[in-house]
Amino acid sequence: MMSLRTLLFGKPLRSDAEAEEQIGPAQGIPVLGLDALASASYGPEAALTILLVSGAAASRQIVPVSAAIVGLMLIVYFSYRQTLEAYPNGGGSFTVAKENIGPNAGLIAAAALALDYVLNAAVAISAGVGAIVSAIPGLLPYTLALCLAILLVLTVINVRGIRSAGLVFMAPTYTFIATLVVVIGYGVVKTFAAGGSPTPAAPLPRPHDAAGSAVGLWLLLRAFASGCTAMTGIEAVSNAVPLFRQPTVRLARRTLTFIVVILVFLLAGLAMLVRAYGIVATAPGAAGYQSVVSQVIAAVMGRGLFYYISMTSVLMVLALSANTSFADFPRVCRVLAADRYLPPEFARRGSRLVFTNGILVLSALAALLLVIFGGITDHLIPLFAVGALLAFTMSQLGMVAHWRASEERGRRSKMIVNAVGALATGTALAIVLVSKFSHGAWITALVIPGVVFFFRRLKHYNEGLASVTRAEGPLDVANLSAPIVVIPLRRLDQVGQKALRFALTISPDVYVVQVLAEELDTEDLQAHWSARVEEPVRRELHANPPQLVVIRSPYRQFFNLFLAWLGDLTARRPERQVIVLIPELVQRRWYQFFVNHRATRLKAQLLLKGGPHVSVMSTPWYPDLPPREAQSRRWALRDRRLRPEDA
Repeated sequence: MMSLRTLLFGKPLRSDAEAEEQIGPAQGIPVLGLDALASASYGPEAALTILLVSGAAASRQIVPVSAAIVGLMLIVYFSYRQTLEAYPNGGGSFTVAKENIGPNAGLIAAAALALDYVLNAAVAISAGVGAIVSAIPGLLPYTLALCLAILLVLTVINVRGIRSAGLVFMAPTYTFIATLVVVIGYGVVKTFAAGGSPTPAAPLPRPHDAAGSAVGLWLLLRAFASGCTAMTGIEAVSNAVPLFRQPTVRLARRTLTFIVVILVFLLAGLAMLVRAYGIVATAPGAAGYQSVVSQVIAAVMGRGLFYYISMTSVLMVLALSANTSFADFPRVCRVLAADRYLPPEFARRGSRLVFTNGILVLSALAALLLVIFGGITDHLIPLFAVGALLAFTMSQLGMVAHWRASEERGRRSKMIVNAVGALATGTALAIVLVSKFSHGAWITALVIPGVVFFFRRLKHYNEGLASVTRAEGPLDVANLSAPIVVIPLRRLDQVGQKALRFALTISPDVYVVQVLAEELDTEDLQAHWSARVEEPVRRELHANPPQLVVIRSPYRQFFNLFLAWLGDLTARRPERQVIVLIPELVQRRWYQFFVNHRATRLKAQLLLKGGPHVSVMSTPWYPDLPPREAQSRRWALRDRRLRPEDA
């Protein structure tokens, strides 16, 4: 019978089955390009929202703003094509900046990228749910619940594996692309047929009559800064090159090309139609709000069946665009863990050959942001472009340094491409920081340095731990002796007897400690100790029997008195190791921790307070098995699980 875990996450995959999980461009576009492609639906709107004050002039100015964004995107694209070739094992900003500029530059890039991915996961889901709620107002009270439900679904899909995620997201992604391509293509035809001034197929919101028409340079720069949210997600392919099947670099570059070509077409086409139809943004959250994409589709196609199919695909892609973060955030964590900036668990792949710990941490951080902001994360949007552009700039500066040190043919022209990319993204970053500083960009001045400091402290701790635990030379086998075994016991039942039998096989010095603390089911061990324990041990084993120690607790305490006695023992016998053997009743059910929490707590207390001479062991007893079977080796055969290599 299939377990719930297998049903949700799929069967475990062997390490040599990695090729089966690798992808090509068809799946790479929905897995790695959703964030970038979805930005076509909110990037132009973000720019138009800034231009609201200019009234009808806003629709005319969106073309130069979009042209500047597209130009910057193409520069970044050509730069990253070179990065993919130079770093076929994953040329993310951290790797490129660290290897060519230095560790600090790499950490700044990694911190910016990690922040960008966490924000994207939360904001993308929030934007998708916001669009759904605006279409169905009755769902408004359930905004946060819907956000968390979508986050949970994305987490499960990504834990199942990259290939599973690609298959799930292909339909909504390509429906989104196809519908917008049809809208833009038909809209352009109508525009030329009408001499540049087509008639909308559905009524559109009118520009604010009281607004002025003059558009200054500073306003255009602010609109450009807001529109740069369309840049997020471009770097995703360079972080995830190993996800592609052979030939890896060629398929990764092809995927990046497809993503950028589609995004450029969508941005340019939407800008042209916005100008042709005189579309302006409406105030977010105000009565009568309509997204820019909704207005464009309605203006070109009307509000019939095609409109609702298109808007449904837009809503789905918005909600699912967080998947780019799920694909890349764990890989950023993996490279950081490889350099000891994060715990090694982040570099270990789970049962489905994905970095499960990174996925779970991203999900937890995104959930925290959603809960804090109640599922409405509009105030986090200004931080988007900051993280992405900072990562772009550090990566391109790293590539400039890479080509300067390289002896490869044609390195000068490649260095110029990356230098232009660094200059362009650096300039855009400065514009975004200045124009968005009071709208939340200042937070990055605190968060990114804080994250860098955290990474550095964690590496310092990990390196210190490694130096303390490092051992060289042959194993020291001098002055070895059997340990002293201590068993905390309340009753001499089957559970306690199993612990005693095991203790007698590993040491001649066994102490049984009973703390009388007015607990239920406590047996008087002294009354029958001689007959039930001492005599059988002397008669059958010809050995010293376990020593019984009874401690009375006037204040009904157990842990403190037991630990105090254990401390006295280790002080009197500092040359001996002590094993505390805990008889443990195992209820193989989900409530085991609550039923038997005393054993769990005792283990924790011993590990934290026992000291270097104390080790902790358990002897499990299973109440659902007959006593003879619980003691027998047949258990190993009875409950043997199918090993992965036998599958």
